[in-house]
Amino acid sequence: MLRVYARAGCGLCEEMAAALTAAGVAFEEVDVDGDLGLTARYGRRVPVLVDAQGKEICHARLDAAALRAHLELE
Repeated sequence: MLRVYARAGCGLCEEMAAALTAAGVAFEEVDVDGDLGLTARYGRRVPVLVDAQGKEICHARLDAAALRAHLELE
């Protein structure tokens, strides 16, 4: 399952979640502000889309080509 590291009130985070939902892609959203380690790791660099192994697919805006390439490899 894909994971989006995000935070409440983040417009880019909402945009990425909406784009993934519109594309029919299942994902889990994780609030980085709920974990000090994630806050330190991602800071203001959200949203970040990662795969099940934690490998980054894209950040800031959804990169449809990178997502397609990743999904084709699964």
